[in-house]
Formats: sequence, C-alpha cells, structure tokens
Amino acid sequence: MFRFFEIVISSFKMALEEFRSNKLRTFLSLFGITVGIFCIIGVLATVDSLKNNIKKSFATLGNNTIYVQKRPWGSGGPDDWWKYNNRPSPKYEESVLLQKRLSYAESIGYITFGSNNVEFEDQQLSNVTWYAVSEGYARIQPIEIEFGRYLSDAEFLAGANALVMGYTNAETLFINPQNAVGKTVIIKGRKMNVVGVTKKNGSNNMGGWDFDNIVLLPFRTAKNLANKDMAEGFIMVKGKEDIPVDEIKMELDGAYRSVRKLKPVQLDNFALNEVSAANSLLDTVFGSINLGGWFIAGLSLIVGMFGVANIMFVTVRERTGQIGLKKAIGAKRSSIMTEFLLESAFLCILGGAIGLLLVYILTFFISPAMGFPVYISLNIFTIAISICIITGVLAGIIPALIAARMDPVVAIRSK
Repeated sequence: MFRFFEIVISSFKMALEEFRSNKLRTFLSLFGITVGIFCIIGVLATVDSLKNNIKKSFATLGNNTIYVQKRPWGSGGPDDWWKYNNRPSPKYEESVLLQKRLSYAESIGYITFGSNNVEFEDQQLSNVTWYAVSEGYARIQPIEIEFGRYLSDAEFLAGANALVMGYTNAETLFINPQNAVGKTVIIKGRKMNVVGVTKKNGSNNMGGWDFDNIVLLPFRTAKNLANKDMAEGFIMVKGKEDIPVDEIKMELDGAYRSVRKLKPVQLDNFALNEVSAANSLLDTVFGSINLGGWFIAGLSLIVGMFGVANIMFVTVRERTGQIGLKKAIGAKRSSIMTEFLLESAFLCILGGAIGLLLVYILTFFISPAMGFPVYISLNIFTIAISICIITGVLAGIIPALIAARMDPVVAIRSK
C-alpha cells in the first residue's frame, strides 16, 4: 500500500513538472480535455439546475394531488389535439358531486382562468390574469398572504365582490403593496374590494403557480363577472396522506365516470394527471438534452485524448534512460505502467480542473440571465473527475505499455 502511494505522489509530481517545463505544449495538448469538460459539465449543470428548479415548482402542486383535466400532460401533437379538444372541460358542479362520492379525498378544489383590465382611479393594469377558485383550492394549494387576509368562506358562498391581489400587481398599481388592502378596483365595470395581497414569490417559480402577477377571485364572482360558464377549468383532488396515489386515482376514475354517466364500454373523456408523471416526462426530455451535450463533449474529449497520448509518447521517449535504470534496479513492469497511467490521468484532471473552473465562473453570469441558480452539484463534480481519470487511462495505456516492456539494457544505452 505504501508503495502504491509513493507511485501516486511520484506520478503527480511528474505531471506538474511536465506542465511547468512545457507549459504551452501541455496546455495546447490538454485544450481538448478542457473544452470537453467545459461542454459536458456546462450542459449537465445548466440542465440539472433547470430540472431541479422545475421539479421544486412542481412539488408545490402536491405529490398526492391529482388534476382532472381534458388532456393528459405531455400531449400536444396534431393527433392529440383532435383526440382531446372535443372533450368536455371539467365543471365546478362536477367537483361538488365528487365531494360526495370520494372517500380517499382530503380536499377537492376547482380553478379556471381568464383575464381583464384592472383599474384604480386613473391607473390601469392591462390583461391581468385572474384565477377563479373554489373554497377547497387553498386547502390543496396553500396561498401565503403578505398583507390583509385570504377570501372567507362567506365570500365564496355569496360570490362577493372581493379579491386577493398578487404582490407584483399590487406593487405596480399602488407602489406600496400594503396600500392595496381595503382599496376598491374595477374589473369589467364592476367594483371589487381588495382584501389581501399575496407574499412575493419571485421569478424562480417555473411550472408552478404564479401568484405574483394575478388576482384571485371566488369562482361564483368570476362566473357572474364573465356572464357565462367557464371553460378549460380543472378539478384538483388532494388525497389523504396514508392512501397511495394509485388507489386515490382508481377511486377518482370510477367516481368521475359515474358523475359523467359514462357507460362501461365508453372510454374516459377526461385525463387524471399527477406530479410524478410530469417528473417522469421531465426526466425523459432533459435526458435527451444531456445526450446531446455528451455527444458534443465526446468529440472534444477524443481530440483531447490524442493530445494527452502525444504528451505521454514524448515523455516516454525523454525518460527512456530513466526507465532503464529503474528496471535495472528491480522495478516491475506493473510499477512502470502504473506510474505512467497515473501521470496521464493527472494531466487530464489538470485539464478538467480548468474546464470546471471556467464553468464555475460562468455560473455567476448565467444564473441572473436564466432566472434561477445554476450550480455544479457534487454528483456532476464526481462525473467530471471520473471522465478525466478514464480519459487519462485510455490516453496513456499504449505509452505506458511501451515503457513497461522496454529492455533495461537497450533503454540505458539510449540515454
């Protein structure tokens, strides 16, 4: 064991000496490794950070929550449009009937969307998105209130002229969001009382709910405001914690078929979506992106491998006499070979470290532009080091074999 560590230290010193004595040649030879590591780690770090950010946002949708909608998540092709577009949208009245038929559900909510101008005195916000929600919505998707309060059950039941305003909208319209509470705004000619302002979520909410830029209305209020039935809404069913999602989904499927009076021979005309399915879809999509990054990086790594192999061939030639002396005093083939393989690996790690440093610096510029933090995880760092070691071993295997098989007499004479 002590002998192995001695070889490791010796190889590390030789790799540094090679870099110090031939800086330009070594750097140019390692440039391919640097570019390869920069490409693959840059892609992996960005994609992994984006995926984790989206999954974090999806987690706010609830891991044990099922969304009853017209279309399954992930559909979007021309064939899918024709298949799902004529399906009836889930209705608020259906969510009320489901409450009476589900035993595994903890809460049931309904939401639909729209947009209108919001006016206050001589100021106006154009095309503000509103969420029209039922009483159960906030029990499934918690809404943090910064100022004022949330909508009361009485306001939901009566369809009162009350709303909760998103932080950014309140800030734009009233400068100080706190000033929005108690004010009266006008939506489609109707006076509405602002009872609360949501807590600021920021710009990192990708895939979840955007409460900063909306207004929340009781469903009955929005229905009267729009003067017609809502479309493209959906039902949210949060299952009890001790019940598996599959069982909740099975009960929900049967109950909703009953609500819609579907015959046994008829196919479902609705989709039951869950967050775990969305996460699987994300893994597939981002896996394809990562594959593209690996392909680009692979080309650079192959070029870098030849560069490192060239360094090692030159190194073997320059140390021929030294190799002969080592073998003459009893050094084994395995020791000589291990020494050169480790040196080759250390050179690749050096090139990879430069690539990692460049990616690390780049994250400081990418994060503000992307709107979410980009970081190099420990898993990605481990992948980078592993790539460097494997590349180094492959690049140094032939030079190391040549060095290990040298005849000591011939090698010493060539000194």
